[in-house]
Amino acid sequence: MTAENKRRAWMSLLAKAPADRLTALWQAYDAAPTFHWLRAPEIGATMVRGRLGGTGAPFNLGEMTLTRCALQLDGGEVGHGYVQGRDKDKAQIAALLDALMQGPEAEAVASAILKPLETEMTAAKTARAEKAAATKVDFFTMVRGEDK
Repeated sequence: MTAENKRRAWMSLLAKAPADRLTALWQAYDAAPTFHWLRAPEIGATMVRGRLGGTGAPFNLGEMTLTRCALQLDGGEVGHGYVQGRDKDKAQIAALLDALMQGPEAEAVASAILKPLETEMTAAKTARAEKAAATKVDFFTMVRGEDK
């Protein structure tokens, strides 16, 4: 996996993570890196686009509220945070973790925060899928003798 794809994966994980769980893991990690804002957390909207069938012509689905920020650690690493909704604290934590993942603390951050998040989110997704599968109805047609 390329460095760009790895970063895309952890940024996606941070954006999708439940805010309360991300905050709890961040506080347990007990890091307080010094940084300065390149762009303080700001709330805005972005257009969400879709495609029919995943491959059709793109169309505008609607707008979504988004919070974004950018910061730079004293070591020079730049982190960006983009999260759905209006949670400035979650965006800041995501940006801090993005910056830390680009420096010497990457392994420690990955094992203390990213791996537990990924494990919990995968387990939740599996549980939802199992619950949905339990309600699945299979329809079938029986062949009757006179229909030959």
